[in-house]
Parts: sequence; structure tokens; C-alpha cells
Amino acid sequence: MELKIKDLEMLSLKSDFWDNQETARDILQKKTKLSEKLENWKKFNNEIYDIDNLWKIAISEKDEQVLGDLSNELDKLDSVVSQEELKLMLSSEQDPMNAIVSIHAGAGGTEAQDWAEMLLRMYLRWAEKRNFTTSIIDCLPGDEAGIKSVTFTMEGEYAYGYSKAEIGIHRLVRISPFDASARRHTSFASVYVYPEVDDDIKIEIDEKKDLRIDTFRAGGKGGQHVNKTDSAVRITHLSTGIVVQCQNERSQHKNKSMAMKYLKSRLYERELQQKKDKISEENKLKKDIAWGSQIRSYILHPYKMVKDHRTDLENGNANRVLDGDIDDFIYAYLMNATGLAAPTADRGN
Repeated sequence: MELKIKDLEMLSLKSDFWDNQETARDILQKKTKLSEKLENWKKFNNEIYDIDNLWKIAISEKDEQVLGDLSNELDKLDSVVSQEELKLMLSSEQDPMNAIVSIHAGAGGTEAQDWAEMLLRMYLRWAEKRNFTTSIIDCLPGDEAGIKSVTFTMEGEYAYGYSKAEIGIHRLVRISPFDASARRHTSFASVYVYPEVDDDIKIEIDEKKDLRIDTFRAGGKGGQHVNKTDSAVRITHLSTGIVVQCQNERSQHKNKSMAMKYLKSRLYERELQQKKDKISEENKLKKDIAWGSQIRSYILHPYKMVKDHRTDLENGNANRVLDGDIDDFIYAYLMNATGLAAPTADRGN
């Protein structure tokens, strides 16, 4: 990394460096990223060296207090290093992109619609903890409670790289709050994630030939303006059958712009999948939103536990998971996907 940084520095000192501004920016961005990685490595290496030396001294002197302090420091360092390790696994071109997340209620009626809303809350809380910016672009309320479907954007560093681990069917088992007999119910909801394309990625679309654009009145809460004008926009891509819509903005123009971005993201994801020789993960996960196809189970009765069926990782604190603490599951999935060892222990409380 030091040699690469020096090479990039030499390039930046050339008199014609800024003749091509786009290339110059790319070089400076590469240099910045390499410098950050190198500084992190040096920092971690120095901390490990210091802890190791102090540990040997504390062992020889049998100083229990210092040993306890060093153990805590090592735990903190382990957590930070794990986060950096996670970033190294996010190496695809799409991983650093923003994400568009879509949640759909499955089998289970009102139960499933309430479960879809619970998942939405979980992801919004998780995004908040990561300082990601979220915005709901389309939401279809449930008949009695919850939501039938919702789509939202998530902006932040590696938003897509992290959230792609959530693609699949999520299963909930609990005592139903909607059942007067207080019986146990099983509900399902699906989660799909797409990388949000930016202006640098060109997706060719002929609006006149390729699209059917419909406008309609936005549903749900939104004020008098939303309910009285056809501000919501639905776009159908005729050749693929992909349908997207947006209704969160007050103006039809803004809704159309957001819907087009969503459509381009889905077309981009589709193009990426078609380039792969093997069956893509997304296609594998597009099963019936019902029994036997879930990637993760959230059990609230008769005991509390969340289990990821892809990695066998379990967490006994289901409430904490539903409050947005899903990093362990994402980490384990990415480790598993890259063939590295993943944690399997129950974190409990």
C-alpha cells in the first residue's frame, strides 16, 4: 500500500495532472482510500503490539486489574477490527452504492402486513444507528393494520453492500395481537435490495417506446394536496414487465424522477444478474413467501430467539434484533459468502 500511495503521489505531481479532471479525481480518491486503509492497519498493529507487551508484563507480575483492563481493550479492538474486516469483504463495484429496499407482506393476511411494518421499523432503526439517510418512496397500507408493501431508499457508505445480506424471506412466530383467542401465528414477508444507480451509470431507456407511465391519486395519509391530485406515478417497463411506483412527493414531476431512478436500479441489477453464469442469489430467493423458503426466523413464542438459516447464527435477544441490532447477522452472512469462518454462538442477552 505504501508503494502504491507513492506511485499515486508521483502522478499527482505531474504538470498535466489536472488536464483530465475525471482521471485526476479518480487517482486522488484511490490515494485517499489507500491512505485510510494503511493508517488503520498501522493503528491496529500498534495497539496489538502495546497490548501484547503490557499483557506479558501483567502476567509476570500477576496484576489482575491490568489484565482485566487489557481484556476490555482487546474486546474493543476486536470489534473495530471486525468492522474493517467486513468492509474488505464488500469488494464488488456495487457494494459502496446507496440501496433501494423493498418489503412485501406474504402469507398471513393482517398478521403478515403487521410483520412487514415491524421489518420496516427494524431496518429504519438499523439505518439510523449506521447514520444512513432513509426516505420512503412508496407505501401501500394494510387493510386493517401494517403495510402490504413499502419501498425506501437508504443512503450511506456501503449501504447496498451491507443490506444485500437481508434479501430473502423473513418468518415471524408469535402470539397474535389480532387474535381474540391468543393463538400462535406464523407470518412471512420478503425483502429485496437493489443498488441505487447514479448518473455515472448509463441505463438506456426510450420513454416513448419502452415505458407505460400512469398517474393516480396517492393513497394513505398525506394531506389534502396528495388526495386531490394525480401526483403518484407508476411506471411499467414493457419489455421486462418490471413495475415501479412512487407517491411520497407532492409533485408528479418529483415522483416520476424517483420512480425512474428506482426503475434504472432494478434494470441495472437485472443486467448484473444476467452476466453471471450461475443462478443468482436473487433468483434463488424469489420463492413463495411462505413455509420452507425463509432465510431467517424470528420466534417470540414459546421462547425468544432469532435464527439465520443460512449461517445458523442465533441471538436470544429477539427484542434487540427487532430494534435494529442486526449487524451480527449481516457480518456472519458476508463471512459465509466469502468462505471465511463465521460466528455461530448465541449472543443471548
